[in-house]
Amino acid sequence: MHVKKGDTVKVLTGKDKGKKGVVVRALPRERKVVVEGVAIAKRAVKGRSEEVGRIVERPRPIDASNVARVEK
Repeated sequence: MHVKKGDTVKVLTGKDKGKKGVVVRALPRERKVVVEGVAIAKRAVKGRSEEVGRIVERPRPIDASNVARVEK
């Protein structure tokens, strides 16, 4: 893969096209990367016992071919 954890990348395609962020996690077997602040998905988390459920936002993996490494 052409990017690794800690690299600064720019998104080339998709709804977040043009955004820049840092690679938080690389998934080489799946050829995907998780970029901070890009491809945010909302997920409902069920409450447990006396804890109240809530909605959590977390970055989702995107294909590594859709990002380009940016020089610092």
